Amino acid sequence: MTETAIARKRLGLRSFRAKFLLVVGGAVLFDLLVSGGLALWNVQRLSRNATTEVGQGLEKASQDYIRSYADSTAAQVGLLIDQVHSDVKALAGVLQGQIDNPTRNGNVGEAMAKASPGAVTVTYDPAGQWAQNPPGTPSVVSVWGYLLDKDHRPLPQVQADIEWSAVLDLVAPSLLHNGASKLQMYYIGPRERPIFRTAPYTTQAQTFDRLYPGHNSSDFWTFFFPGLYESWQQWAATPSSRPVADYITQTAPYTDAITGKLIVSFFHPLWTPDRHGVAGAAGTDITLTQLAEIVENVKVAQSGFGFLAMSNGNVVAINPVGENIIGLRASNDAAAKGVTGLDRSLRNSVQKAITTLPLDADGVIQHISLSEQGEDVPYLAVVKQLRPTNLWVDGPVRREVMSLGIVVPEREIYASLIAAKEEISRATNRILLYQIMAVLVSLMIVTAAVFAASKRVTSGISALASAAKRIQAKDYSVRVDIPTKDEVGEAGVAFNRMAEDISFHTENLEKLVSDRTKEIEDAKEEISALNGQLKSENLRLGAELNVARQIQLMVLPRAKELTAIKHLEIAAYMRPADEVGGDYYDVLQNGNNLKIGIGDVTGHGLESGVLMLMVQSIARALQEAGEMDPAKFLTDLNRTIFKNIERTRTDKHLTLSFLDYDGKRLTISGQHEDMIIIRQDGQVERIDTGDLGLPVGLEPDIAPFIDTREVSFEKGDMVVLHTDGVTEAENSKGELFGFERLLEDARRLHGGTAEEVVKGILDDLMAYIGTQKIHDDITLVVMRHR
Repeated sequence: MTETAIARKRLGLRSFRAKFLLVVGGAVLFDLLVSGGLALWNVQRLSRNATTEVGQGLEKASQDYIRSYADSTAAQVGLLIDQVHSDVKALAGVLQGQIDNPTRNGNVGEAMAKASPGAVTVTYDPAGQWAQNPPGTPSVVSVWGYLLDKDHRPLPQVQADIEWSAVLDLVAPSLLHNGASKLQMYYIGPRERPIFRTAPYTTQAQTFDRLYPGHNSSDFWTFFFPGLYESWQQWAATPSSRPVADYITQTAPYTDAITGKLIVSFFHPLWTPDRHGVAGAAGTDITLTQLAEIVENVKVAQSGFGFLAMSNGNVVAINPVGENIIGLRASNDAAAKGVTGLDRSLRNSVQKAITTLPLDADGVIQHISLSEQGEDVPYLAVVKQLRPTNLWVDGPVRREVMSLGIVVPEREIYASLIAAKEEISRATNRILLYQIMAVLVSLMIVTAAVFAASKRVTSGISALASAAKRIQAKDYSVRVDIPTKDEVGEAGVAFNRMAEDISFHTENLEKLVSDRTKEIEDAKEEISALNGQLKSENLRLGAELNVARQIQLMVLPRAKELTAIKHLEIAAYMRPADEVGGDYYDVLQNGNNLKIGIGDVTGHGLESGVLMLMVQSIARALQEAGEMDPAKFLTDLNRTIFKNIERTRTDKHLTLSFLDYDGKRLTISGQHEDMIIIRQDGQVERIDTGDLGLPVGLEPDIAPFIDTREVSFEKGDMVVLHTDGVTEAENSKGELFGFERLLEDARRLHGGTAEEVVKGILDDLMAYIGTQKIHDDITLVVMRHR
């Protein structure tokens, strides 16, 4: 066969080399395509995740910024209003002090009359039919015609009010020049004597004549503030009727009669000394400009703005840019809206999103769309509600919550977010391009490497295939010569050794079969003898464990011992986890002294059972020897057990508690599980024995650690003792039975006999365990006082 033919044969579709190239090359190609595809997919996913994370972070930061801006601006407005409230309350406090102290009231009036006659002397104006003090004093006091006598002088009580109210001259100048900027401060008398004293001095009555014809012959409070005085009277009768738990009452913005400015008034009612009636009011005015400046100076991003609105949507402050953006327009029916002098409502906006903007969505970012030059532009809006106030508009005082709004275009507030997303997109495209180029280069390199490796690998495999065919033809003398030092070369060496072994075993097969047969027969005899020894040993161990179990059961209290105790019912149950258990309980009686012990040796099995028998024997001996002191009883028992443990070289010890009963009280000593006492009336007590001792057998002397605790034990009471095999029993899910479930069972079964209580608890415990293996000894003792 020519070299060309051999080469064709080696590269044929059925040749190993062709299959090698197909499988390995295809696998590598598939791996590169999959890994490359996964890499590209991961890059894209990383890009999406990064864009999402960055977007969410920047969006949250932007929204937090808007909320923070709204909070801080609202705080400024609130601070201004709080300062005004504080000043009004200060003035009201001074005036209320005068009302509450008639003697001081008169003294102050006399002093003011002497010190500043112009402040308390009024002159009648025939044209206006009112009286007013002359200029030159800090305040002006106006007295309406129906408060004058036939000689046009103030009625006596009215004159007294004029004099004592002159204290405003002492207080108002300081309050006006300090704290929040105020337009004026004033005192208005009660409904029957509504004199009007205002600081600073103005032509007050003359202005009222010009703006409010007929006011001088009408009731002042009803004419100017209908419903306000009546609301205060209701508050005096029922303080809880206030809409807001504060006495400050605020008006809606209105045009001031004196200055002509848009103002907001703040009143604090004054009370009669018995607090059952209204004695007038202290008040102050601030211009709407003071509130508007805070809001109109709001600037978020390039064109974000703020507005301040009443709960009915009426906007009291907004800058011109914002007013244009949200399309506000004033109502043509301003006269029907009371004395506000300002009617610019969100509900009248030309922007639909603004007309439905919820003002009670406190701090919630709202996405709205506003029309600008025929195009819908997305905006963010957040509304921050101010503290509630008492508001008078026209009629009864009602609750009012003003709202501060911030509106900003999304394109401005999210400018950094948009830029970040575009940069991430560009970076992702660059990474994808580089990744595709890397995959293509890797494909070229791998293809070349596979072709080179296929020739080297398949030459040795072809030699092995040829030699295997000769072995199949029973030519065991064949050997291969593969010069490479790789795995194929190692396979050739192994093939040669295998051929030698086959040749050797073929020649010596009969002898090998005979030798192996003899070895098997010898092994069978040895296994048979060992099986006999194992069976005998198992029988012996079983008998020994059975004897130990019988001994353990023999020393447990008998039924007649438990029923022989006067006034007590005692029932007990013990179940070892193995043939021999490590739990201990005993009932020992010597004369009038009854001692009940319960304990738990570490582990279970023969050693634990033996230690339990030692404890039983020593406890019985001490009881019979007349040892009555619980602490010494436990100390002596521990000393003996410790010495036995040292002698037997075991690593066991046990928790152990004793209950001594003298007919009236129980004395508890030693450390073991918590003890349960169910009283006759069903009350439950949980006695922690952790501080009453130390595990027995750990130390030669445990006297310093032993303590006792006395508890009463009366008729109808019941005691439940247990080992941890009860509380740590597991169900099929690995969940523990637990102390709380045991306690609940004891409470539920409290009315039954001791035997019924033990049976009821065990029934619940076994139902809980089900088919699960019991891993620890279970012991339960119930003692009930008959």
